[in-house]
Amino acid sequence: MASHNLCNFARENKKIMSGYLVSDTKKITATRFKEMKRRGEKISMLTAYDYTTAGIIDRAGIDGILIGDSASNVVAGNSTTVPISMEEMLYYGRNVARGVKRALVMCDMPFGSYQVSREDGIRNAIRMMKFTGVDAVKLEGGREILDTVKGILDAGIPVCAHLGLTPQSVHKFGGFGLRAKDEAEADKLLDDARLLDEAGCFALVLEKVPAQLAEEVTREVSMATIGIGGGNATDGQILVWADAMGMTEGFKPKFLRHFAHLGQALTDGVGDYVRAVKDGSFPNGEESY
Repeated sequence: MASHNLCNFARENKKIMSGYLVSDTKKITATRFKEMKRRGEKISMLTAYDYTTAGIIDRAGIDGILIGDSASNVVAGNSTTVPISMEEMLYYGRNVARGVKRALVMCDMPFGSYQVSREDGIRNAIRMMKFTGVDAVKLEGGREILDTVKGILDAGIPVCAHLGLTPQSVHKFGGFGLRAKDEAEADKLLDDARLLDEAGCFALVLEKVPAQLAEEVTREVSMATIGIGGGNATDGQILVWADAMGMTEGFKPKFLRHFAHLGQALTDGVGDYVRAVKDGSFPNGEESY
């Protein structure tokens, strides 16, 4: 009994020392995403774009981290994801991968890196994996990019697909509204999902689609479905971390919940720092050499 208690203590101590909020710190892989789907275990995902944030999110027990091309909006201040370059995504990808030990890390292939040709897509996906150390790549689209997806998979690279509202096609759609509302688009999305599943994708992001359609897709495919504005029947959920943590002002779509209010907390903290500098109370004697 004493030996058993000692083992439990050692395990708990290791958990505390590691800084993780979950006891299972084994590295999560693309294969494990599909296993989680089969077990009915929900998959949690957030985005990240830097080493420090990625480490915090990872230690909190997140299952997957996406280096999203949403960095174009969150980091660079662009109105769409279209402007971000392959070089920028490589930089963000490498920084995030360095900060993560447990979560599966995947990186968006930016606009223009895979749409021109199959060869371009494969070459850029290989470059992404070699330079950054991420675990997988994500591409937007269905039948139109299927050959490229197959080529990347044949190169031994796990692929996460993305259907519904695909932000790289925002100019084609004419905005960021709900997708697949009509029968024709819904049928195409379902068909695309089946094709991507048959090709061997391990996961599928379903963005801003009717919850009933997302549920149907989730039943139809063996890959894990990750919703963002797709209801609660998907195998998991993803949000942009700055949105979920209350750092983006004036952005509150229906699907977004604030799990913290870091924007206000940071503003308050900076304000306190400014006041302390201005009134001469920082640094004090104990903070000086």
